[in-house]
Amino acid sequence: MEPNPDHYVFDLEEALASVVGIRAAVPPDAHSAGRLGTERAGSGCVISADGLVATVGYLITEADQVWVITGDGRVANAHVVGRDHETGFALIQALEPLGLPVLKLGRSSDVVIGDRVVVAAVGGVANAVDARVVAKQEFAGYWEYLLDEAIYTAPPHPHWAGTGLIGEDGGLVGIGSLYVQQVTQNRTPIDVNMMIPIDLLPPIIDDLVRLGRTSKPPRPWVGMQVTEFGDSLVVVGLSEEGPAARADLRVGDLVLAVAGQPVEELGDLFRRIWALGSAGVTVPLTIMRNGERTEVLIESADRTRSYKTPRLH
Repeated sequence: MEPNPDHYVFDLEEALASVVGIRAAVPPDAHSAGRLGTERAGSGCVISADGLVATVGYLITEADQVWVITGDGRVANAHVVGRDHETGFALIQALEPLGLPVLKLGRSSDVVIGDRVVVAAVGGVANAVDARVVAKQEFAGYWEYLLDEAIYTAPPHPHWAGTGLIGEDGGLVGIGSLYVQQVTQNRTPIDVNMMIPIDLLPPIIDDLVRLGRTSKPPRPWVGMQVTEFGDSLVVVGLSEEGPAARADLRVGDLVLAVAGQPVEELGDLFRRIWALGSAGVTVPLTIMRNGERTEVLIESADRTRSYKTPRLH
């Protein structure tokens, strides 16, 4: 599954040298520690000559220590520049020169199903996968996350977190987020990587560098984990002391409607909630509990306020 440099029109080894390792340490009392752990590892891609690295946000959420590891084993301290919960992107800054080539940003909108791509973790050709784009479609995550058009690749990279998705012209067209199963047209599930399309980064990168977040109002966060089970949307988890838990939403409740508008798919549920306004808006849910319909009013919140802020060096 390793890529062959002779199969690409760009300098594959130089492109892969731009992929670095990331390690992060998170305090045990962090909001995300129980779900994501206190020690996290993955990859990222150098996107500027001064050592700015693009990666996936969950690697560095609430981290108070971050390190960048180059392919040849050098380690540099880094700090979190910013994170965007809507896209899932994060930026970190190496605190000393890395001396690595810069991976140019490509255009994920130009990627089509069937394209040959390289999915790269830190470590050069030995840690890269020669893959194909197998789908471009919506992704809805139970943690209140939605991409209108994620990129799916196969075969999957086993160390997917923060991997660089390198397109046919050598540009960075996505960042690795998940290892999931994708149902094909003949309804056979296959293992794939879900990639965040890089086109979502340029519109927010200046805000992330300047503010650590985007400048637009945050979306309402409810703090419930919902999954599709057959034709139903089922609450399978609640964030401790989150808005939904405070409103007495319960695991096992079926979500039927938002503000009187029926919802049948996870993506529809999130879009209905976010359409109500920014964080702080009241979210009226119609639910089914023990065979009875009932209304629940949830006072939404800004998700980021429950997280520890990154420590600057």
